[in-house]
Amino acid sequence: MSTVAFHTLGCKVNFYDTEAIWQLFKHEGYEQVDFEQTADVYVINTCTVTNTGDKKSRQIIRRAIRRNPDAIVAVTGCYAQTSPAEIMAIPGVDLVIGTQSRDQIIPLVNEYREKRQPINAVRNIMKTREFEELDVPDFADRTRAFLKIQEGCNNFCTFCIIPWSRGLMRSRSAESVLRQAHMLVDAGYKEIVLTGIHTGGYGEDLQGYGLAELLWDLDKVDGLKRIRISSIEASQITDKVVEVLNASDKMCRHLHVPLQAGDDAVLARMRRKYTTAEFGKKIEKLHIALPDVAITTDVIVGFPGETEEMFRRGYQFMEQMQFAEMHVFPYSKRTGTPAARMEDQVDEEVKNERVHELIDLSERMQLAYARKFVGQTLEVIPERTYKGAPDSGLLMGYSDNYVNLVFPGSESLVGQLCRVKMTEAGVNESKGELIGVEEPAMHKSAVSG
Repeated sequence: MSTVAFHTLGCKVNFYDTEAIWQLFKHEGYEQVDFEQTADVYVINTCTVTNTGDKKSRQIIRRAIRRNPDAIVAVTGCYAQTSPAEIMAIPGVDLVIGTQSRDQIIPLVNEYREKRQPINAVRNIMKTREFEELDVPDFADRTRAFLKIQEGCNNFCTFCIIPWSRGLMRSRSAESVLRQAHMLVDAGYKEIVLTGIHTGGYGEDLQGYGLAELLWDLDKVDGLKRIRISSIEASQITDKVVEVLNASDKMCRHLHVPLQAGDDAVLARMRRKYTTAEFGKKIEKLHIALPDVAITTDVIVGFPGETEEMFRRGYQFMEQMQFAEMHVFPYSKRTGTPAARMEDQVDEEVKNERVHELIDLSERMQLAYARKFVGQTLEVIPERTYKGAPDSGLLMGYSDNYVNLVFPGSESLVGQLCRVKMTEAGVNESKGELIGVEEPAMHKSAVSG
């Protein structure tokens, strides 16, 4: 039996795509082995979001070639899409596929086996208009299923290479999304996380059917308990979307809304499509529609031209927004983007100081958010035993409003919907006690315990 090994770099979408590629190999009778073992085929799913992503991808490719010089080494993903020639130049690489045509990987591997000629199957992603159908009926992680609903992005933010590696926005058909949702529920999943490169943009390329309509259709899927959106831009939080969030008892009280910068001058240079005032208004609407909603965000620190004054303004704005958590990144130059060519790059030390300040702010806001729920009963789907310590008798999982709870319980509860009373709030994890296992109550406000 032939064996295949995978290594995935980068984002959740890449991990989803790797799972989809594994399904293709599985159907052909391949057995999956660990990447550190000897395999007949190595598939490396690469990342190019930063220059470091490229470098890491090259290191992993070389590691596979050293592990088994006779193996077929196939490279896919974003770095493969943007720089196929660089990858083809690495001795030992046999096949390069970008972020499209991955459904052809088996015929291409077979063609290489016959002809022993390296294959570059990357084509111009900017011409691609169809969503590539790749099903993932099952995940190794038992509790949450990811469901990819779109690909690509039309935004062209000045710091970002992604439209060049993933192409323009294209949505998956509603029929296909709903078919896979039913398949995942049949496989035992209670929670589905909608994911994509620009998830909230779903439907922008479809006629009369957008994210709100899709959410209503998913709301009708029997047996599905929770729907989470992996990320949504402020501009995509329309009144129609707010209406679904408010009315559906399956929508999680958690939204990830990337801010990137809290100052209008920086946002304009980033080519983000909103002002802080517009962003603030959308967040306010969410709080009205979903009381106690957790809003998490991404922030880039030290973008070219960010002065101390701009940073301070941003800091105050973030504090005002009362985020439940912020993912803070120092700006890093990405070759090929307009921001990398901007003159007024910020000093690395200044960047690091600002990063630490924002991480401290994030932790204070995380704790303040969690404290609101002490004494309340939340719905939690435990994901695993506590930090890989199966003997501790503790489980951990996220509530629908994204509080990470640790509580005593047996491993048989993993993947079940539990009611957990929060006893103590913490920054990254809070403590609770199991009240019961049952059908979810309406989640408009936390059920008081």
